[in-house]
Amino acid sequence: MTAPAILINGVPFGEGGKDAAFGPLDRGLQYGDGLFETVKVEGGSPEFWDRHLERLAEGCERLGLAAPETDVLAREAARLCAGNERCVLKIIVTRGAGGRGYGSPESPVPTRILSRHPWPDYAPAAWREGVVVRVCSARLATQPLLAGIKHLNRLEQVMARREWDDPAIAEGLMLDTDGFVVDGTMSNLFIVAGGRLATPDLSLCGVAGVMRAVVLEAAAKLAGPAEVTRLTLDQVRAADEVFVTNSLVGIWPVRELDGTLYRLGGLARRLAEEVEAASGRSPVFKRG
Repeated sequence: MTAPAILINGVPFGEGGKDAAFGPLDRGLQYGDGLFETVKVEGGSPEFWDRHLERLAEGCERLGLAAPETDVLAREAARLCAGNERCVLKIIVTRGAGGRGYGSPESPVPTRILSRHPWPDYAPAAWREGVVVRVCSARLATQPLLAGIKHLNRLEQVMARREWDDPAIAEGLMLDTDGFVVDGTMSNLFIVAGGRLATPDLSLCGVAGVMRAVVLEAAAKLAGPAEVTRLTLDQVRAADEVFVTNSLVGIWPVRELDGTLYRLGGLARRLAEEVEAASGRSPVFKRG
């Protein structure tokens, strides 16, 4: 039997009354009231599973949501991804159904959605030769209450991604309303300047990616602590080396940013090797 592609509160989508499992009054749909995680599944196992669950739990705490039990997530993930050597697992947690208005229901029952997706058709050359990146016109609004967490309201990224359809451009960098570089539409940014690694401060806006945290730890071992700071676009353009990260691609070196060319430096390669060695693949899916 083919494994289901979507589980809603443990029930395959389309079975057992899907309207009861997830309906139009769910606050994730109504208000973006929830969180999500995107997990790489490689060799039948999730990479950095514990880190994703830790970030999900942190986000739930910040939003005042009841976090799903980790054992439940593990069982459902195993069921969903059984027999898939390489795929993408997405986890969504919402506050659940509620009435009209922003006020939270008195006794919310969170909705839990796990879905399995095919592996993206990334070009192998992206890792070998680097990627082309552009600067987006859409800006990120400052909101410390939500900064760092992967909440469901991603309209800023949606609008930014609508700015180009050239398949040669892999990513777009987003600035905040003060003009500082924050991150990419789907990635975090790192630069190397004068032999030092730096990445944007995300205390005001942006998503603190799992791979960003992994790279920061790896960098501390290889080249000393990275500087977490506010970066201008001029600093990024003047950098010796630039790369972007997320949980699926790992590390992509950047070869061009709106006409500015970069050398493919050795630090990104060394960090990629360190990240692979510490990929944190969990046997959880194999227990299914």
